[in-house]
Amino acid sequence: MESDTCDIHEGIMSTERAYEAEPVPSLSETITARSLAVSLVLAVTLTVVAMKISLNSGFLPSLSIPACLLGFYLSHACIRVLDYMEVSHLPFTRQENTVIQTCVAACTTIAFSGGFGTFLLAMGRKSAGSTDANKNDVNVEEPSITRMIAFLFLVSFAGIFIIMPFRKVMIIRHQLTFPSGTATAHLINSFNTPQGATQAKMQVYVLFKSLAASMAWSIFQWFFSAGRDCGFRTFPTFGMEAYRHGFFFDFGMTNVGIGMICPYVISLSMLAGSAVSWGILWPYIETKEGDWYPANLGSGSLSGIKGYKVFIGVSMILADGLFNFLSIMFRTSRTMTKSRKQPITSSAGGSVNQPFQSLIGEGPDMEQQKTAKSFDERRRAQVFLRDSIPNMVTIGVYILLAALSTVTIPLLYRQLRYYHVALVYLMAPLFTFCNVYGFGLTDMNLSSTYAKIAMLVVGSWVGHKDGGVIAGLVTCGIMMCTLCNGGDVMQDLKTGYLTLTSPRAVLISELIGTGFGCLINPTVFWVFYKVYKTGGTTGGDVPDVPYARVYRGMAMLSVGQDGLPMHSMLFAKIFFMLALALCMLRELASRQEWRMRAYLPSTVAMAVAFFVPPDMAIGMCIGSLVLWLWERTDPAEERMLSSPVASGLICGDGLGSLVSSLLTLTKATAPICIKFLSRGDNEKLDAFLATLPVF
Repeated sequence: MESDTCDIHEGIMSTERAYEAEPVPSLSETITARSLAVSLVLAVTLTVVAMKISLNSGFLPSLSIPACLLGFYLSHACIRVLDYMEVSHLPFTRQENTVIQTCVAACTTIAFSGGFGTFLLAMGRKSAGSTDANKNDVNVEEPSITRMIAFLFLVSFAGIFIIMPFRKVMIIRHQLTFPSGTATAHLINSFNTPQGATQAKMQVYVLFKSLAASMAWSIFQWFFSAGRDCGFRTFPTFGMEAYRHGFFFDFGMTNVGIGMICPYVISLSMLAGSAVSWGILWPYIETKEGDWYPANLGSGSLSGIKGYKVFIGVSMILADGLFNFLSIMFRTSRTMTKSRKQPITSSAGGSVNQPFQSLIGEGPDMEQQKTAKSFDERRRAQVFLRDSIPNMVTIGVYILLAALSTVTIPLLYRQLRYYHVALVYLMAPLFTFCNVYGFGLTDMNLSSTYAKIAMLVVGSWVGHKDGGVIAGLVTCGIMMCTLCNGGDVMQDLKTGYLTLTSPRAVLISELIGTGFGCLINPTVFWVFYKVYKTGGTTGGDVPDVPYARVYRGMAMLSVGQDGLPMHSMLFAKIFFMLALALCMLRELASRQEWRMRAYLPSTVAMAVAFFVPPDMAIGMCIGSLVLWLWERTDPAEERMLSSPVASGLICGDGLGSLVSSLLTLTKATAPICIKFLSRGDNEKLDAFLATLPVF
């Protein structure tokens, strides 16, 4: 797949031309004492914010952009202090900025992947309910700070190492976009622009102009969201009936920016997936409520319509991931056959056997990819491929961590056996590959979805009487940490690729940030849990964590408390076969160079649309439409400025959302509620208001 953001033609100065005179700093010049000190300060600060958001909402927006911004300004503040004290220091570079944001993002991500607002509190007595806790204490485990730290150190690093062998396949060969990582890289490049780069200055100006406008628009919307279903984000763009099914434009600039960065086929594939699922399939299944599944279930229950969404979407993603995996293995076997017929030549920097090189992104196919189309691509590929990270070492470390976890985790949670943990680590590489591939296409990290599947499998295996609820939740934690961290490190590698930061520096900073996170996040959580009684049994500042009960309910489902909705597995099998057929057709069309190959949708993008509401796909399509019109009007300007504009929209909306979240956390309330009603509801409201006495 080709990235629309990488096209740089003659006559337009490239980003890397502006940095051509600057040498790429060494590892010791990139990971410095200054960068580690700044990373630690920001990690503690942003972890408090991340933990609060995660406990309240059960999810966590990316904090890469705030980490990047704060890292840049805090580092320059340190430099000014050192200059004032006349202390010599290294110059601040964009590579050091990348290291800081990687380290801080790795730390704050654990606030979500560590399960503090989900599976961890779901093990506790309050989420279990007093009746269940008294009957069967084997399905209750209260949080313990020492056990949390030990568990996180065991499970948080495996995903980083298992995805590293696929870095060249995803970044160089397939050129996955990773929209948030790309936006972060553009911001870092803009901050550190050398003097004299006229075009780069213009791009910086446009980026900050776009960022400021997007941020101001996001904050402006907050003032009109005083109540439930209030604000511009609930505007029924296509009418009330379409709005009820999720088809509307939410006026958020993040999805518009993602649509401008992603290839057109991704946006259109998500729109097609939304039409199939939210427009046809889900409304039909909703008519079977009370017949196929119980009525009046919560929206988070897998016994209801969410069960169809989860299993159908995951089956499509698994079909696409399995097909890609088998395709790579097929190319590997062909390479093996060819290598037997000709002498084997040594490859510089190679660390694995020739038959395996095709799978991990080396060998003849990758050599063709090194012939880049532009100076930027040649320069970035050169730096990205220069530092060798032996794949057998990363695979060996993963095996070692898996073995250590297999032995140790059953000692921390007695409900699990060693073979349960071993099974999770056997499934994790395939699931990680599937998740990261989809993450790179759509910016959606579905690690929690895969984790729920693992929870269902192991929970039903162990059973309720033997602690299947806890076993399922712990399995969910292992899978979530592995997949989530794997996706984050590949996104950071994309950022490093675009900022000429070596993969080795990214890997080391990721490991350091993860180590910080394994200590900082449990400590911050323990303060909330003990001081503010968050999720505890006696109330407090935030007495209940909503997603903890959701995960507890899913775990109870896995041990047989409730059944899966009727025909859910049948639908999953049907869509698995349909997705597999689409993958085969797309591969055949690509090999035969059929014209129709440009119009075949992406299976993963369609599957993601089964999970997320259609407003995301609509926002992305609006972004793609803006890009298409811009390209037709002024192609030269579009090639030069589209990426900065898109990056500014994403960054500004993220910063605006962060400001809005902080206002909400301080218990500030918006002064105005703007709400949209149908004509019939409006007439009823007017009639009701007419009956009220006038004062």
